Amino acid sequence: MIGLWDTTGTEVVKALAAERRSAGGVASGLALTLVSVVEEKKVREAEAAATIAAAAHPCRLLIVVRSDVEGRSRLDAEIVVGGRLGPAEAVVMRMYGRLALHAESVVMPLLAPDVPVVTWWHEEPPNMIANDFLGVVADRRITDSAQSPDPVAALRQRAADYAPGDTDLTWTRITLWRTLVAGAFDSTEARVTGAKIVAPDRDPTAWLMLGWLKSRLGIEPVLEHTDRAPRMYSVELQCENGDCVRVTREEGTALFSRTGQEDRYMPLPKRPVGDELAEELRRLDADQIYADALGAMAGMSGLEHRNPNRVHVWKDPALAAIAGSTV
Repeated sequence: MIGLWDTTGTEVVKALAAERRSAGGVASGLALTLVSVVEEKKVREAEAAATIAAAAHPCRLLIVVRSDVEGRSRLDAEIVVGGRLGPAEAVVMRMYGRLALHAESVVMPLLAPDVPVVTWWHEEPPNMIANDFLGVVADRRITDSAQSPDPVAALRQRAADYAPGDTDLTWTRITLWRTLVAGAFDSTEARVTGAKIVAPDRDPTAWLMLGWLKSRLGIEPVLEHTDRAPRMYSVELQCENGDCVRVTREEGTALFSRTGQEDRYMPLPKRPVGDELAEELRRLDADQIYADALGAMAGMSGLEHRNPNRVHVWKDPALAAIAGSTV
């Protein structure tokens, strides 16, 4: 590891190049550049998740920590190639003062050449991705609405701000649920006439599941709130032929029930963020199924037809604070 304190972007580029030469083959074959925007207290979490994801997708990891914007502009950096982060090349950049508002000036020269760029916010998602240049330059943008104080409202904002190439880890967290529900219809063609989802009131996965069922089946699912589980508890489907299919979460497993068949237990583990991130990095094109589900959940249509190219909209938080104080 190389530590550079009160340094410049040029020195970081030179140090990374030197460390790559020292590592030799460890630093070859990068699949993408992963830019992670993260709070200071979550840097280790981001590193741990990226280590898991890098095992499947060797990447250059650029962690951007925007610190106090009021003080003197300063850049501190740590450079790690291989080692504790596996096949990833990592640069952890802590930016202070006005430099934190222009992180792209340091990040852009560090992007790996000729590979896609993915920006991942391991913190509360931005209200508008276009306000963050690190999102504008990315081919894929990964947010996590669960990190917001109001996850459901944040998910609706993701629909309002959506552009093809966006995704949210809330969507990734229902992959296993969607697999179980879809698999129930491998042996039947019965039409689904209704659905009920039991979940806590503020669980964004339940709302996105509602949007997915609505967009795929053309029905209006019912969302029943409960306090007996910290996250989505069950999904029940009613079929035209009278059959009922139910998937219920039980301590890392799912109880699969279907009319006329014996109950079965199937795996439904809570996956680490690194596994969720690795899943999203498998595809670098727009996810139309996610767009349909997000739009149905928020009552918006045509999300997949929006312009995928964002234009950076500069927003100075210092000016916004001044404007707010004068109101």
